[in-house]
Amino acid sequence: MERIKTGVQGLDQIIEGGLPKKSITLVSGPPGGGKSIFCFQFLWEGVKNGEKSLFLTLDKKPEGLIVQAKELGFDFKSAIENNLIKFEFLNINQKFVYEAMTNEILSGDYERIVLDSITPLSEMPIFMRKMDGLDSEIEIANPQDYPEGVALPTRRIHLRYILNALESSSSTSVVTSELPIGSSYLSRDGISEFLADGVITLSFDPTMDRRKMSVMKMRNTKHTLKPQNIIINDGGIKFV
Repeated sequence: MERIKTGVQGLDQIIEGGLPKKSITLVSGPPGGGKSIFCFQFLWEGVKNGEKSLFLTLDKKPEGLIVQAKELGFDFKSAIENNLIKFEFLNINQKFVYEAMTNEILSGDYERIVLDSITPLSEMPIFMRKMDGLDSEIEIANPQDYPEGVALPTRRIHLRYILNALESSSSTSVVTSELPIGSSYLSRDGISEFLADGVITLSFDPTMDRRKMSVMKMRNTKHTLKPQNIIINDGGIKFV
């Protein structure tokens, strides 16, 4: 199986060389766990290899992310100017946010895609409309706008729609999720971990001043479940 390197020092060695090509990997962790940093490293590895990449963000504006990445040693300015990577902000207050997201994913011929994070989308109310000659169409809307619509506040519908878009592309994707400290789930929604091809969790122990990364699931990959000690400094996440 062809593998896509993550760019995280130590991780590729324990997952048989990298993420399975065209797979979707969920990266979950608490606030400050390093989720966005993982994404920077994943996309930076793509830039080094000349792979066209996309960073979809729902929580932070691209300008702030680019500055944050540069402070860690990932200067995406040249790659952006050369159209090798694109940072796109998805406004969840816009009715057609799903359409904007799907169009960008499928129209760019990207090899690597990051969605940071899936949590805001999974928690939004949605409505379905039946289109003539087409399957049901999903969109964000107010019930008064489409009285014939059916309210479907089901998280699985959100998540399945998002992951279907990623699966339809030829990309290898990383999707992040918030993970409250002490949660028994592997994502905030408790569903994403079942739909993704791989699951990587980030955690920390403030009392021991220690960070860890665990590979909980990875399709067609032999890997250890043992948590790995990591550090975050210039250059991002590293195994220790």
